[in-house]
Amino acid sequence: MLMLLAPIALSVLAGASIVVQQALIANLRIALNSSAWAGFMSYFVGLLCMVVLALALRDPLPSAGVAARIPWWGWSGGFFGAVFIALATILVPQLGAATFLALLVTGQMLASVAFDHFGWMGLAQRALDGPRFVGVLLLIGGVILIRR
Repeated sequence: MLMLLAPIALSVLAGASIVVQQALIANLRIALNSSAWAGFMSYFVGLLCMVVLALALRDPLPSAGVAARIPWWGWSGGFFGAVFIALATILVPQLGAATFLALLVTGQMLASVAFDHFGWMGLAQRALDGPRFVGVLLLIGGVILIRR
């Protein structure tokens, strides 16, 4: 049971950290008067944290051969992170944190069930069945209730 609770608790903590991140970046955007520089600073601090983590874990630098075998789209995660940060810096102040994150989770859920259903990008294929479909509808209903 404890083996299951730790990942659940850490996942909830990761979700809460997104709220804190968005509030901080929204404030930084206002202070710097720039979404681009607020996003840059967010990624710069994140880069520094990842360097410290890699050093602490003593992860070796991947070889050029390993890097060459990664498909082109495998390198695009930072682009999508930048899209997320840029949109969040603009939309969190307009929509509020709860509405933005409810819509964000809805987008994540819709994309996730599509990726699972079709097995895109190497994910295991998991069909969109009745319970999953109802879960998506309930999530969308929750967004509507939070938005009001």
